[in-house]
Amino acid sequence: MKISIITICYNNAKELKSAIDSVLGQSYEDIEYIIVDGGSCDGTQELVESYGNRIAKYTSEPDKGIYDALNKGINLATGDFIGFMHSDDIYAHADVIKDVVEALKKNNSQAIYSDLQYVDKNDTSLIKRFWTSGEYQKAKLKKGWMPPHPTLFLHKDIYQLAKLPSGEYFDTSMKIAADYDFMVRILNKYDISPIYLPQVTVKMRVGGASNRNLKALINKSKEDMRVMRRNGLNPWTTLFFKNFKIFKQIFKK
Repeated sequence: MKISIITICYNNAKELKSAIDSVLGQSYEDIEYIIVDGGSCDGTQELVESYGNRIAKYTSEPDKGIYDALNKGINLATGDFIGFMHSDDIYAHADVIKDVVEALKKNNSQAIYSDLQYVDKNDTSLIKRFWTSGEYQKAKLKKGWMPPHPTLFLHKDIYQLAKLPSGEYFDTSMKIAADYDFMVRILNKYDISPIYLPQVTVKMRVGGASNRNLKALINKSKEDMRVMRRNGLNPWTTLFFKNFKIFKQIFKK
């Protein structure tokens, strides 16, 4: 089973190195690692080139933002399953992909997700928030449930199935919540039942696009409500439950 892992980045060479090392340090061997760079000028290209052919594909050009870069990465991917390793993130241990593949094969599934820890930007051993996903039930979508996107691996056919009329996988008219939109769309519209791997697989540094400050959180809530409306969910109750889950995660650490 070939796994494509996509990292997008822009002028983040310092933390990108740890993300790259995390992917290349995986014990599972059949990984196609793709890096999509938005045209960085901070030494990113030199960093990527220093890894030689261990990075399968690398592109560096201006893009229209996070979700445009993710769409480009998906179009480059040739693996059976596709996952994302954001430039701020690292895998929790060296056997993450091996465990993911074993679970996919055992359950003959097209989708899998797991748990995630938000960690300190400078000290990844310091946990800020613990996201325990739990077993999937479609009814949970109405209560703001979603899997942590960085832990999600989907069969390549799902991306083709869920393409928007524009030809995009992620809606680039959104700045923060297009990943939430994509996940709600595939789970609410299509007969996809992801399996849950009950372990922490990803450590995400705080300070990303959706959690860096109060303004970002407000903008994310506005986009979340747009996602809920377009996917047939009550935006007021669903947003309340979604934010309440975040509150509980903070105090669970």
